[in-house]
Amino acid sequence: MDRDRHIGLKLTPQRMAIFDYLDGNKDHPSAEQIHKAIASRLPSMSLATVYNTLRTLKEKGGVRELTIDPARKRYDPDTGLHHHLICVACGNIKDIQLDYDIKLPKSVSRNFTLFNTQIELYGVCTGCKDKKKRS
Repeated sequence: MDRDRHIGLKLTPQRMAIFDYLDGNKDHPSAEQIHKAIASRLPSMSLATVYNTLRTLKEKGGVRELTIDPARKRYDPDTGLHHHLICVACGNIKDIQLDYDIKLPKSVSRNFTLFNTQIELYGVCTGCKDKKKRS
């Protein structure tokens, strides 16, 4: 993956492992999940290294930090404009690639220019709904 050159980070085995894990990842993992997934290949890599790399990636625009879960931050390698569906039962997060035309009332838009939106839709996923029906 050539992401580190694109955002100006030094190439290290730890960063490459994190980049590889995030590349195409749609699970919106936490730092702890990333660390756990990579630890078997790089047992000497610390959780602090994962946090530091994610912080740097966020600052350079390489990931979006999601604060949907107040207990832990999640990371999204898709930095393009999109929205999220969040299951309140299991915490699963799915991307929505739809455009919503948000129009602010004139009383607000007069003093504010809207250039970006991120909508979070909360509900229950099919898997959790089916589990509840069975119990």
